[in-house]
Amino acid sequence: MTNSANLLVTNSIRKSFPGVQALDGVSLDLRRGEVHALVGENGAGKSTLMKIFSGVYPHGTFEGSIKIDGIEQTFKGIRDAERAGVAIVFQEFSLVPELSVAENIFLGRLPSSSSIVQWNDLHARAKALLYQLDVQIATETLVRNLGIGQQQLVEIAKALSHDARILILDEPTAALNDAEARTLFQIVDSLRARGLGLLYISHRLDEVLTLADRVTILRDGRSVATHSRGDIDRKKMISLMVGREISQVFPEIHRSTKDVALEVRNLSVEHPDIAGRMVLRDIHFEVRAGEVLGIAGLMGSGRSALLNVLFGSFPRSYSGEIRLNGTAINIARPSDAIDRGIALVTEDRKRLGLSLSASIADNMTLVALRRFASANVLKKQQEMSSVERMMSDLRVKASSPETTVETLSGGNQQKVVLGRWLMNDPKILLLDEPTRGIDVGAKQEIYTRINQLAEQGLAIIMVSSELEELRGVCDRIIVMHEGRITGRFARHEATAEAIMACATGSTEVA
Repeated sequence: MTNSANLLVTNSIRKSFPGVQALDGVSLDLRRGEVHALVGENGAGKSTLMKIFSGVYPHGTFEGSIKIDGIEQTFKGIRDAERAGVAIVFQEFSLVPELSVAENIFLGRLPSSSSIVQWNDLHARAKALLYQLDVQIATETLVRNLGIGQQQLVEIAKALSHDARILILDEPTAALNDAEARTLFQIVDSLRARGLGLLYISHRLDEVLTLADRVTILRDGRSVATHSRGDIDRKKMISLMVGREISQVFPEIHRSTKDVALEVRNLSVEHPDIAGRMVLRDIHFEVRAGEVLGIAGLMGSGRSALLNVLFGSFPRSYSGEIRLNGTAINIARPSDAIDRGIALVTEDRKRLGLSLSASIADNMTLVALRRFASANVLKKQQEMSSVERMMSDLRVKASSPETTVETLSGGNQQKVVLGRWLMNDPKILLLDEPTRGIDVGAKQEIYTRINQLAEQGLAIIMVSSELEELRGVCDRIIVMHEGRITGRFARHEATAEAIMACATGSTEVA
């Protein structure tokens, strides 16, 4: 039950960056025992607002006021926010892989006496926090040995170790499978019951409608509406987010497939660190030119490993056969794949797909740079013209090709990654979670572009954790479990029940 007393109140928050008004008079409140969701397109101002609440952007760098329990706050940094009871779990984890769970929870605050760490005290305090969350993780475990879902729970325990009264969760389920997400939801419910106020940012609107007590929609740096959960549905939320009605998220598919472009026969690969353990086992499938083949499965099923093997970026050699246009090829490294017209849009765009401190132009032309060079001299004007055309074609929102990629929204960053590979005129396009962490408007644009590329004759293989997305974009769907293909479906056959049965290994369709 939500307590009506306001815990956090903000009034007319304004924040600008050079050439950009990121926030333009945002006001909202958070009540005790409430989950208050913030939704909006990438670039709407959600992350900027959360960084203000958590002290990342200190007092004096923005206009407006923040009050906690009626007392105005002037955070000079993150520590001030933590002392006031505000904690944040960012989408990108801040854990140290080589340290234990307990050391990560109290990083920088290890209990000590005479400069000697009190290890028993440390683990006792960490165990108490995890017990409150009903989390079964040994505090001595190194973080690098935990799954993504468990790391998320450690991040939450770390945040709560500061005696937080306000917890900010930024895209907390972006990298979680369904089971891990359900565990997170249970913890959110328990924290709400304890009287914490939670600010919850997510692009998964069905999740928001299930979990949140209230929803505030941001658009272009403004708070355009706040509704109780029962007073808003998905369609209305999308309309408020984008400022227009979106009648159809997925494009109508009227494409025709051609000859087999890529065929995989009896593909197997061993785990890079565990001898005898197979990551992929006897994988066989084909994808035709003009077709989008979807790959479903739970995290750890081998989906991403399969794409990385096809791109030559998996750290172990494979057995079996990969055939391109009917001819057997060997892909030992990414350059082999690139030379044969194979492109990979990676799951983690920030860590593996982009040079964040470089410009849009430098990122987009990285693979196709030789196309703009003659006698080792770069034709800068030709390069810029090509980048500008690609930016226009993909509707990248930026002032110029020289804009630094780290200043772009997630959706625009993803378009830059896609643009890089399209610059190289690929024939096979591998997409690993291509819409993860981007808003519904940007998703619609990505879906439309995927459909257009297939219509132009590309063979596309797409990994996604969202069944609705696979059914809306793909012609066929295969399902993986523990490194094997356990199901094959036409789009209209791919029900949630059938996919989950195959993804959990409870049935097999040859």
